[in-house]
Amino acid sequence: MDVYFYEVFEEEARLIKSLVGDRLEFGLTDRTVQESGHRQPPARLISVRTQSVIPLDWQDRLDGVLSRTTGFDNLKAYKHAISAPVALGYLEEYATRAVAEQAVLMMLALLRKLPRQLEQFRRFERDGLTGKECQQRHLLVVGVGRIGGEIVRLSQGLGMKVRGVDIVRRHSFVEYVEPGDGLPWAEVIVCAMNLTEENYHYFSYEVLKKAPAGVIFINIARGEHAPLADLLRLLKEGHLGGLGLDVFEEEAEVGTAMRTGRLDKSEKAAIVARLLKYPNVILTPHNAFNTAEALERKARFSVEEIFHFLEHRAFRNSV
Repeated sequence: MDVYFYEVFEEEARLIKSLVGDRLEFGLTDRTVQESGHRQPPARLISVRTQSVIPLDWQDRLDGVLSRTTGFDNLKAYKHAISAPVALGYLEEYATRAVAEQAVLMMLALLRKLPRQLEQFRRFERDGLTGKECQQRHLLVVGVGRIGGEIVRLSQGLGMKVRGVDIVRRHSFVEYVEPGDGLPWAEVIVCAMNLTEENYHYFSYEVLKKAPAGVIFINIARGEHAPLADLLRLLKEGHLGGLGLDVFEEEAEVGTAMRTGRLDKSEKAAIVARLLKYPNVILTPHNAFNTAEALERKARFSVEEIFHFLEHRAFRNSV
């Protein structure tokens, strides 16, 4: 077998099959590596997303691993843990607009208390549903790269006052501030940072307490930026006025626990289950990238990268 794909959902599978055709021998599953039951890799080249945990003892049976993502902190961790010369690759940008729109979608829904509106429709009840408009609302975007920059543009178009935090100040249309100035000012905070050792657990309880009571926090970057236990505590105290997460701390473990219904096997999944009980929380299954436009690009880039690897034994986008 030339290549095996893990974590392939239905729409992605259709695109991969149509793009590959009969040019390669391949297999695919919707399961992660650890959920697949595979004791050894089914091919010398495998492709994963962010939730697969690749066994260290596979390293001598692998030539390459392609992560069908633009972020590659999962591959960096694997590279640091192995000694074999396994080629590791990732994709060029394919979902900037999609992820930015998901962040804005969550922001609008939380400002207008959409989860409560949907629940109270059953009683056609408006009590407690008064929301807030975007016009002149204060938004702080932390991490203003491609996705963060797009979030700024979209939010400026909605009439919001937007400021950005980033160690690299690359966009002329962004008003940059230091975190200490931005947090007390913000009514909505969006995390759009790349994950590094330096910003692990960046949005801790202590940091988010510097924002005003009632602040809305949204994370479409990496779950490790914001400890789930701290977010739950802030909700309990009423400090967070809304919470939107598309990514989760220890996401591989959380995803497996939720798919199997074994929340008791994961401390973090148990916290996620508690978060779901709050009417001002929106959680989505790491799905911000998933638009028809972005998915087409993702599938095409993945297949192109695989053919390139099989011909040249190297990825164009290499870790």
